[in-house]
Amino acid sequence: MSKQSGRARVTGLPEWDRCAVMGVVNVTPDSFSDGGRFFDTTAAVKRGLDLVTEGADLVDVGGESTRPGASRVDEAEELKRVIPVVRGLASEGVTVSVDTMRASVAERALAAGAALVNDVSGGLADPAMIPVVAASDAPFVVMHWRGFLEGGNVKGVYDDVVTEVVDELHARVEAVLAGGVAPDRVVVDPGLGFSKDAEHDLVLLAHLDRLLALGHPLLVAASRKRFLGRVLAGPEGAPPPARERDAATAAVSALAA
Repeated sequence: MSKQSGRARVTGLPEWDRCAVMGVVNVTPDSFSDGGRFFDTTAAVKRGLDLVTEGADLVDVGGESTRPGASRVDEAEELKRVIPVVRGLASEGVTVSVDTMRASVAERALAAGAALVNDVSGGLADPAMIPVVAASDAPFVVMHWRGFLEGGNVKGVYDDVVTEVVDELHARVEAVLAGGVAPDRVVVDPGLGFSKDAEHDLVLLAHLDRLLALGHPLLVAASRKRFLGRVLAGPEGAPPPARERDAATAAVSALAA
């Protein structure tokens, strides 16, 4: 996660002097990335601590798969998955991000020690999200989003993907600021893989300067995503499984940094 936009600082997060690295813990049985390996609370907390040992600066905890075609879990199930892991990691001094589209989950996670709210809908999925974040003074990740991905890749048509993503993110940031979230607590995310195909993702990565021009630090979440599989497969081959995309993830992350 780049905190650079003229060396801008995200108020409410540690003051890193470089691009920060976000580790991800998926507390779901159906994650595309790790196939439910950390669904158990104890395993998830251990995984988060291992990621910090390996160099992660903060750990993102999510209890709802957002892969294309995934069905939403209900609120009670998401809370059951997420809150014990957030509490366990925060109690060990880990900077925790909660990945949720529900205001109730964000509010409970912040109370349990989370430092950052990462909403892949940018506040669109739950009208209560922006007021909750604003009241908490927590930093907020605003991702580019065109709807839930149940049933496939929703609205993935662009005439000019960079211009459209920048314009749509700008509109969301304005809404978030109007809702009371402070400008120095906003992070933007181009939403790689969300209603985008591999070509869209690659073009966005080639124009991160346009996203930084929005004036906020940038989160680039490329880890193991489908577009990396497409690149590794080449024009004829089948994409390798998610766990075989780590070298490509590292390369994209380093280039983004």
